[in-house]
Amino acid sequence: MTRLLTILMLMAGLSAPAYAQETPPEKPADAAAKAEAAEMEEGEEEGEEEEQTAAAEGVHEAGAKFDYGFSGMLARDNRVQLAPLTLASGKPVASAEYKLKSGGYYRIDITADGSQELALSGGDFFRSVWVNEIVVNDIEIRPTGVHSLEFDDAGTATMSFVAIVPGRYTLSIPGSHGETQQAVFNIQ
Repeated sequence: MTRLLTILMLMAGLSAPAYAQETPPEKPADAAAKAEAAEMEEGEEEGEEEEQTAAAEGVHEAGAKFDYGFSGMLARDNRVQLAPLTLASGKPVASAEYKLKSGGYYRIDITADGSQELALSGGDFFRSVWVNEIVVNDIEIRPTGVHSLEFDDAGTATMSFVAIVPGRYTLSIPGSHGETQQAVFNIQ
């Protein structure tokens, strides 16, 4: 007897989701509202038709401040090429301070002449930006975090990033104290 009750309960439990998935019959008020919306759409412009259709489907499309296109913010058209940084013994790293906008997409070349083994360090800067990639000899590196870049020989590294946190940040040669041995980035 208990087996029979168990089987009946399982059958009732398995059939319950099928009943729950059925759609209830449409109410007359809903049918009239849909018919009225269809009549209104016929006489309006094409752009307004799409908006009403989206609203009728329960979709709200948010407009953006900027129209970035299909590739989004990281499209080449949105990227700004910054003046390069130079790592050379006794020479300034940057020619001037950089003024960046929060949310802007930037690319910068860092070139070492090989005169000395030098690095650029700046944990605060790297934590205030999102590094998209660092390219060295056509090898693309997509890091989750960076603290410094070190050059043992002559070469160029290209870094693309999105500035995020406003503030004043520096990339400097470790162990140096001169103002010319650092690059200053002001993110606004």
